[in-house]
Amino acid sequence: MRFEVLNRAEKCSARTGLLETYHGIVKTPVFMPVGTQATVKTMTSEELEQIGAKIILSNTYHLYLRPGHKLIEEAGGLHKFMNWKGSILTDSGGYQVFSLGELREIKEEGVTFRSHIDGSLHFISPEMSIEIQNSIGADIIMAFDECIPYPATYEYAKNSVERTTRWAERCKKHHKRNDQALFGIVQGGLYRDLREKSAKDLVAMDFEGYAVGGLSVGEPKECMYEVLDYVVPLLPEEKPRYLMGVGSPDSIFEGIQRGIDMFDCVLPTRIARHGTVFTARGKLVVRNATYARDFSPLDPECDCYVCKNYTRAYIRHLLNAGEILGLRLTTYHNLYFLLRLVEKIREAIEGDYFLDLKEEFFSKYGYR
Repeated sequence: MRFEVLNRAEKCSARTGLLETYHGIVKTPVFMPVGTQATVKTMTSEELEQIGAKIILSNTYHLYLRPGHKLIEEAGGLHKFMNWKGSILTDSGGYQVFSLGELREIKEEGVTFRSHIDGSLHFISPEMSIEIQNSIGADIIMAFDECIPYPATYEYAKNSVERTTRWAERCKKHHKRNDQALFGIVQGGLYRDLREKSAKDLVAMDFEGYAVGGLSVGEPKECMYEVLDYVVPLLPEEKPRYLMGVGSPDSIFEGIQRGIDMFDCVLPTRIARHGTVFTARGKLVVRNATYARDFSPLDPECDCYVCKNYTRAYIRHLLNAGEILGLRLTTYHNLYFLLRLVEKIREAIEGDYFLDLKEEFFSKYGYR
């Protein structure tokens, strides 16, 4: 992997860059659609390419359970298995394992957990997480970490961060593939000294990129931004910075303003399946009765395929009739909206009007 910073904003830490992987060049900042189980729900790989996606995220935990990482390796890797020509990032499985609550047990060696599918017992260590991701064959892989709950006591967070750091070191030692970049994940909850220690310890290990994890897990957004304010400056300028699990338009702007390069989130696809879409003037619940005779596009300011060809009334009808096409159209639009938004942000950073674009967007969207 190669990363180069191209432009920096004058009045904040926003920046553009080029992230080059084995499967192509990705312009940053970038939003990565989430393909948890080797598919971005309702979308084909060709459609993702049409809307401008260059990199997607898949989930180690889910792919390990089904269909199994060895089967994916036998198929020639995840790219061939799902017919995706762009780049792929896989998370370590840590967040999913630790969200199982009583179904898992954490020890220094790793985590024993029960499958959410059939209750079968499994064990994942840092070394096994790397082995699974090596088999899957993503371009960027993540170190195994613990995503602590919010709120968490200082003592719990301290022990977790120290263990996560030891796990990161084990991951780095076990990683063998030169065509995969390994990122470390900064943890520590909302405790500044723990976050700073986590960042400094990981930077000393010299990972190829750094993620900020354990945010957007229930804490107020202002707390998340405060963590970014003091953590991001500790991460190397010359390496990509990734804010995990964050994808609302306002948080994308705030993260980029603080120097974040990469984002992922299930938000756009999840709300789409419940009939909610992004528009330039805020969210719109298209399944509501008020749109039964509304023959305008989802977003009059959007030039995506959906907005050019289908009306709110028609899409509402599909959703309320339980037709799969309705979910496909709302998902297509939401992903296009976020990808196009980040493209506009890159253009604004290059033209040095990022903060003006943010002010204009927030005003129209209804954030202020």
